[in-house]
Amino acid sequence: MERFFNVGKVVNTHGVKGEVRVIPITDFDERFEPGSRLLFFKDDQDNNPQELTVKSHRKHKQFDLLTFDTYESINEVEPFKGGLLKIPESDLHELDENEFYFHEIIGCEVYKDNGDYVGKIKEILQPGANDVWVVKREGLKDALIPYIESVVKEIDISNQKVIIEEMEGLLD
Repeated sequence: MERFFNVGKVVNTHGVKGEVRVIPITDFDERFEPGSRLLFFKDDQDNNPQELTVKSHRKHKQFDLLTFDTYESINEVEPFKGGLLKIPESDLHELDENEFYFHEIIGCEVYKDNGDYVGKIKEILQPGANDVWVVKREGLKDALIPYIESVVKEIDISNQKVIIEEMEGLLD
């Protein structure tokens, strides 16, 4: 069974001509270029996605505003509110060396460079200069690991394992 990955969340309609406001969940702006094919899911349990083709795209504040082929009015796109725009796994781009998709990192087990187990990555935050990995630890508060060279020493996606060098105060 093919997996699907979020590229945007429809948060509202915009105007009366079938435009929707989307919060992007992708680093690839071309996902929303006219002619792009997206799958609309009402929610994460939806097993019957609807295929949409982007007709127009523009930026407005922190949103991407999209229209879709054959959807001409607010009434036709109103049901999209709250839904997710996804792509199939087969449409994922090849990444450069040392670049990873979130789904490849989330779930990896984190170890210190001395072999001690730290926990499992449960979330990735993007506060600014670098990503921060949220690591769930047994019996302790979650650890926040900055994704920077001086901390993250090795990433082994095939074995779901990350090695970090603990800096003073990092895991306290």
